[in-house]
Parts: sequence; C-alpha cells; structure tokens
Amino acid sequence: MESGEASDPRPETTAKRDDRNLGELIQELRVAGLGVQVLFGFLLSLPFTTRFVQLGPGQRDLYLTSVTLAAVATTLLIGPVAYHRLVFRRGMKERLVRFANVAAILGLTAVGGAVLAAVLLVTWYVAGALAGGLITAVIGVMVGGLWFTVPLVSRYDRRLAFPQNILSSPSA
Repeated sequence: MESGEASDPRPETTAKRDDRNLGELIQELRVAGLGVQVLFGFLLSLPFTTRFVQLGPGQRDLYLTSVTLAAVATTLLIGPVAYHRLVFRRGMKERLVRFANVAAILGLTAVGGAVLAAVLLVTWYVAGALAGGLITAVIGVMVGGLWFTVPLVSRYDRRLAFPQNILSSPSA
C-alpha cells in the first residue's frame, strides 16, 4: 500500500482503487468545472456591456487577470478528460488518476485566484478600493482556509480534523 493509505481497511485491488479514485475525481471536477465555467462565461460577457468602458486601468488589469485565471482553471479542470480520452484502454488508469489529482489541485488554485480577482473587481467597482480589498481579503482567507489549510492540516494531523460530535445529532 502507498503511504497515507495504510489505515484504509477496504479490501480492494489496485485497479478497483483506481476506478474508485477516478470516479471521485470526476465528480469533484464536475462541481469545480461548472463553477468556473459560469464565472468564465460571466467574465467573457463583461467587455460587451456599456459600463465596461468606465473601468479604470487597474480595474481592466484585474479583469484580464480574472479572465486569464478562469481560462487556466478551465484548462486544468478539463485536462483530465482529454488525458482520459487519449489513454483510454491503455492500462494507464493509475497514471491518469495521479495526473488528474495534480491538475485538479492546480485547477482549484486557479479557480480560487479567478474568484478572488472577480470579487475584487466587482466590489472595487461598486464600493471602492478599500471596501473591495477588505471584502476580498475576507473571502481570500475563507478560500485559503477551507480549500487548502484545513485539508492539509488534517491530512498531516488527524487529531485536528473536524470534530465528529459537532455534526452528529445529540444522542438520547
């Protein structure tokens, strides 16, 4: 067994584990992919609105950053699909799962950046630079904490994982 999987009591072959892992990854990529596609579509439509010309140079740069990050995220989150199609039935599922995992993590990082850039752009435009910066900072802490810090900390120290009794109903 690989490191980190020694405590997994499931009796499954490597092939079954790869199938399960790929299925889980595909579900996760569907969720993340849909979100980034909606954001990307919204961003692509902005230059064609009448108020886009009112953006300042810094806001236009922020817009380009957000569009670029959304495009990178889309590419990374769709990449495993292309990989799968090109290695289909070649006995490369474990390699596919490893590639898809890395692409998903990088894709989520790009999604986070695109979301933060879009939030900063909109809040700066609507409420000013200071309010936009503060709102974006709070959301940035949430994204960084919930998407990366909490999972990574609990990965290395299982005692810090979310307590079970908070989510369970009180026992009678």
